[in-house]
Amino acid sequence: MNLNKCERCGCFYVTEGNVCPSCAPKDTNEMSKLNNYFTENAAPITINELSTATGISQKNLSRFISEKNFEYKQQIKL
Repeated sequence: MNLNKCERCGCFYVTEGNVCPSCAPKDTNEMSKLNNYFTENAAPITINELSTATGISQKNLSRFISEKNFEYKQQIKL
């Protein structure tokens, strides 16, 4: 078994993935918020503006954006 450190809260856990089982539902909820936001808004936006509009921290937005399967990279002004 591998001991992993949660990228969201920093606690250690044994299961697969980048976040612990306690944070996984939070990530799912925030990804849903992002999908809803980009479905309704197509204009490019900065991470700071996106954080304000969605209530998702800039740290978590940066983490989501760095994932290879994040489909809205072209809509974010880095």
